[in-house]
Amino acid sequence: MREGHSTYKPKTGIERWLDGRLPLPRVVHDSFIVYPVPRNLNFAYTFGGILTMMLGLQVATGIVLAMHYAADTTLAFNTVEKIVRDVNSGWLLRSLHANGASFFFIAVYVHIFRGLYYGSYKAPRELLWILGCLNVLLMMAIAFIGYVLPWGQMSFWGATVITNFFTAIPLVGGWIQKLLLGGFAVENPTLNRFFALHYLLPFLLIGNVTLHIWALHVVGQNNPAGIDVQSSTDVVDFTPHATIKDIFGAVMFLIVFLYFVFYLPNYLGHPDNYSAADPLKTPSHIVPEWYFLPFYAMLRAVNFNVGPIDSKLGGVLALFGAIVVLFFVPWLDRTSVRSAVYRPLYRRFFWLFASDVIFLGWLGSKPAEGWYVPAMQAATLFYFAFFIIVVPLIGMIEKPLRLPNSITEVVLERNKKRRPKDRTAS
Repeated sequence: MREGHSTYKPKTGIERWLDGRLPLPRVVHDSFIVYPVPRNLNFAYTFGGILTMMLGLQVATGIVLAMHYAADTTLAFNTVEKIVRDVNSGWLLRSLHANGASFFFIAVYVHIFRGLYYGSYKAPRELLWILGCLNVLLMMAIAFIGYVLPWGQMSFWGATVITNFFTAIPLVGGWIQKLLLGGFAVENPTLNRFFALHYLLPFLLIGNVTLHIWALHVVGQNNPAGIDVQSSTDVVDFTPHATIKDIFGAVMFLIVFLYFVFYLPNYLGHPDNYSAADPLKTPSHIVPEWYFLPFYAMLRAVNFNVGPIDSKLGGVLALFGAIVVLFFVPWLDRTSVRSAVYRPLYRRFFWLFASDVIFLGWLGSKPAEGWYVPAMQAATLFYFAFFIIVVPLIGMIEKPLRLPNSITEVVLERNKKRRPKDRTAS
């Protein structure tokens, strides 16, 4: 990061007047124009901006959809259909919001894996990482609650199954379940509570995202080499260098996103959720949205009792533990080398871990029977073992590759490797 005072200079009388009372232009100038970023950032670092864009899109479309939605079990399903068919551009708003949730999670999962690969959780970025984990928890709560609102078959039965698991929590589980349900079953009070929470929690998410961005600007960006900024030659101004890269990454992301919005609007949804909720008709296979499938597989992997912990409570502990363990990654990984680029052993296990998460997602879509159950258990075991055993052990035995002396050296070496190819191509 650059040291010294702000370089912002008001150019007009209005800017000078505002700068002396509420220096918003100065904050924007210092945080998003001349803010120094490492010069070796790649496109994996554009997903922070993509996530901010998707959050704004979800909030904007959600507010408009809420104006036409009725949180009543006799009306909810029909109001969603009415939005799609009768409200001006309602089909577009609905498709943007529904598919936006899926692409929001695609972006956040890439963001998390990028952080794990390049060691973005290491000192002094521990609090930045923790705030990011809180964002994930809030996102999951918002997405689950929002999935209930269309009041389709999978919405109703998904809410029934998940809220039932709260009863496994000792002492407070039953109270939490009744608080969410508003009674003893998923009915009209449940829908009202979920609608209120789905409207409120995104604003809490915006507040936490603001803290996340603030913490990022305090400690500075990590980079693919995982080494600290040594001099002014290691950094460039955020605008235009990082801004252009972020815009290009966002445009590429939007092209894929809008393809689904316009051509495959229902592809990522479950077919059963396009039928109205029926408490007397249970779907043959109850599954959550695709982005929850790895955690759903962990929940169902625990089908045995361990002492006083029965299978139901064990499944809930595995479900929440899969997120909670992320909070402790900065202290589980004790090596001083951040980036997996210079950690060959960690890199191999990282890709095994990424494959394991994808495998868990596939298993989550399958019934809990036959060989799927031991596969879920093995994949869940490796998930937790990666963080609790593999990461600390590798930190003690691994011999990292030689680190570059500076970010500038990394950039020069990369450019030197490209030149022969460029000459050959010409």
